Amino acid sequence: MARELAAIPTAVAYYRTSSAANVGGDSLPRQKLAVAAYAASAGVAVVEEFYDAAISGADQIGERPGFAALLQRISGNGVRMVLVEEASRFARDLAVQLAGHDMLRRLGVELIAANAPDHFRDDTPTAVLVRQVLGAISQFEKAQLVAKLKGARDRASRAAGRRVEGRKAHGVRSPELVKEARRLYRRSPKTGGRLSLRDVAAKLAAAGHVTSAGRPFSAEQVKRLVAPPKAGHAAGAPR
Repeated sequence: MARELAAIPTAVAYYRTSSAANVGGDSLPRQKLAVAAYAASAGVAVVEEFYDAAISGADQIGERPGFAALLQRISGNGVRMVLVEEASRFARDLAVQLAGHDMLRRLGVELIAANAPDHFRDDTPTAVLVRQVLGAISQFEKAQLVAKLKGARDRASRAAGRRVEGRKAHGVRSPELVKEARRLYRRSPKTGGRLSLRDVAAKLAAAGHVTSAGRPFSAEQVKRLVAPPKAGHAAGAPR
């Protein structure tokens, strides 16, 4: 009986949840279920589990506390198999995934994805290409999801009348510039006239107020600088 138990291959399991909002949800139970199902079907005994909560799939493998503990655990105890639910749980960033897989192989450790057991095992040119393509797709999907979520937050902010972060108006970046432009453009109490927009731009340039390219502001840019703020926007920040 002891010989039979000793012959059972052993593995450690690795789980990861990228978003803090998903910690405590169904992500970890789902990963555990998938790994347990594979281990049972393959006759593998999972001897320990490691979990990185709220860790991005783009973070380097060695910088993750849970995975660092896993590496320390397997360094000298005979376990040479790491089980994950799927490749993206190991790493979503393609470069991180490939580098992490290579590191484990150099240590003599086999990485197995429960949903596709041969994903990391097969070393034919086609298999390597498939891993790279699937890793790139996973990375793209993550970036697309992040962009969609940001777009949704931006739309909600606009609907609530809040300013969306992005390229800041001159009034936010340089309120003194707006103040000086409006002072120069103000009507003279003596003559009742005012400087032209181009003259204001020239005087601003003489005072050191120029564009990021080092050129004087155009008349249209000065027009936006001196325009009164619209309702719903902070004073001194014309759009």
